[in-house]
Amino acid sequence: MAPNRSFRTVDDAAAIAAAMISNKYPLLSVWRHAVLQLLDDYTSVLRHSGTEAAAAIWAAPPRPSGDQRVDGALAALAEHLARRDAWRPPGWVHDPRREAEPWWFVTALRGMQPRALVESPLSFRKRGVFITDGALDRA
Repeated sequence: MAPNRSFRTVDDAAAIAAAMISNKYPLLSVWRHAVLQLLDDYTSVLRHSGTEAAAAIWAAPPRPSGDQRVDGALAALAEHLARRDAWRPPGWVHDPRREAEPWWFVTALRGMQPRALVESPLSFRKRGVFITDGALDRA
């Protein structure tokens, strides 16, 4: 399993994702240990240090993870958080190489895929990453 650690940048999360992908971890594990951990760390920085510090996590483009679906999810998360928290998304999020190929339904339940098509935030949907409502809700 990937080590639990704090990510200071999106590239830190991409590095963990790349290691997990090269070691053949399931994408759902990559989602949990890279994407959601990054969201948790961003939220902590946002609460304790403010918007500017939290936005800085996303400033430099992350390395390729080895899977376009994960790269698309990281770009989608950056854009989603920028829109939600009122900061300018970095230019790298608009790179067309950061789109899921093939589409990625993050849920493991096939019956939830139609719901994910409808409920995914725009920044995820336009990159071919589909999540259900509440997938980004954290305790």
